[in-house]
Amino acid sequence: MAHTTLAEIVDFADIPGVPCPCGSAQRAFADGGQCSLHTVTISADAETHYHKTHTEVYYFLEGRGQMELDGELQPVHPGISIFIPPGVRHRAVVGNEAMKILNIVMPAFDPEDEHFD
Repeated sequence: MAHTTLAEIVDFADIPGVPCPCGSAQRAFADGGQCSLHTVTISADAETHYHKTHTEVYYFLEGRGQMELDGELQPVHPGISIFIPPGVRHRAVVGNEAMKILNIVMPAFDPEDEHFD
């Protein structure tokens, strides 16, 4: 009996970083599926943006700073997680140390769903 699986395995060491409004992202499973998984290195000039269809979950891995959510600043540090529904304008604000997040995007990331005011 042959075994077939639909599971996908990725090694983030093999995924090149690409520019994004937050800094630089490595994107896995961004092929139109149910969700995608990104690591994002936040830059000091992260841009406020929003999505019309994407829901995002940010999980802070490294660094301390703030998260701007619809104009309000919230302190963030490793271990904090934020659920960001469609329409919420957001950006991470780097503090005194580099910031890195894990980002779960549902449905899978589509670059056409990045919007700026």
